Amino acid sequence: MKFSLARQAFLHEIRQPEAEIDVAKAALYIAQEEFPSLDVDRYLIQLDIWAAEVGKTLLPESYPLKTIKHINKYLYDELGYRGNQADYYDPRNSFLNQVIDRRTGIPITLAVVYLEIARRVNFPMVGIGMPGHFLIRPEFEDVGIFVDVFHQGEILFEQDCLELLRKMYQQPLPSLPPEFLAPVTSKQLLARMLTNLKVIYIQRNDLTKALGSVERILLLFPDALGELRDRGIIHTQLGNFSAATLDLETYLEQVPYGTDTAKIRQLLAEIRQKSEE
Repeated sequence: MKFSLARQAFLHEIRQPEAEIDVAKAALYIAQEEFPSLDVDRYLIQLDIWAAEVGKTLLPESYPLKTIKHINKYLYDELGYRGNQADYYDPRNSFLNQVIDRRTGIPITLAVVYLEIARRVNFPMVGIGMPGHFLIRPEFEDVGIFVDVFHQGEILFEQDCLELLRKMYQQPLPSLPPEFLAPVTSKQLLARMLTNLKVIYIQRNDLTKALGSVERILLLFPDALGELRDRGIIHTQLGNFSAATLDLETYLEQVPYGTDTAKIRQLLAEIRQKSEE
């Protein structure tokens, strides 16, 4: 398959060892498929400049809460970053260049900005892929604090995270499963960004762009069978019957007794019928 230059660059970046993946650069390559003239280096330099401004106010011995306070002040008070509550599902919220230009976004893209600033001032932080709401926290596990980048860098503790989930799901959750607060890898973070785009595009019936999102998720995680199935379904809807058949048959070989097996077999039968017409 011949990839666009942006996708080639994305693939090259994610093939680096996990610890060496530049998340901001990979996120900008995602955006570059939507904005082909995007200058990746310009946005990376912008992050460098902002981090340098934050660094001017930090002392080497600054403790975590003080460092977070300084980053918050600069990002939210001086630069005016905000969570986009008015138009949460605008796809621009998932493109890092647009988040940097417009200074608004959704939790995961705002998190990328925050993580990149923190990394550049030698205050490593990690992403926390809590269901429904992406958070970040200092890399040091014993600190016990989380940062809600969507809500002006609000400091949360574990009990706050639990209450947040209770409000979101309207259920009396007794406790937080440990995996809800586990750090995500760079690839997991990028896949979550792409999943957001995939869902938005499916809802907008923009299947070509949804397909592009799924394809890049599969570059990150080639064994993601649910994405393989979804790619087959999207290919079906786009009329790409040969590609759809290959994906769906491969999916059934790997998941012969899944809850969706009967539906996938029926879809394959419909594809064969259409192909014969």
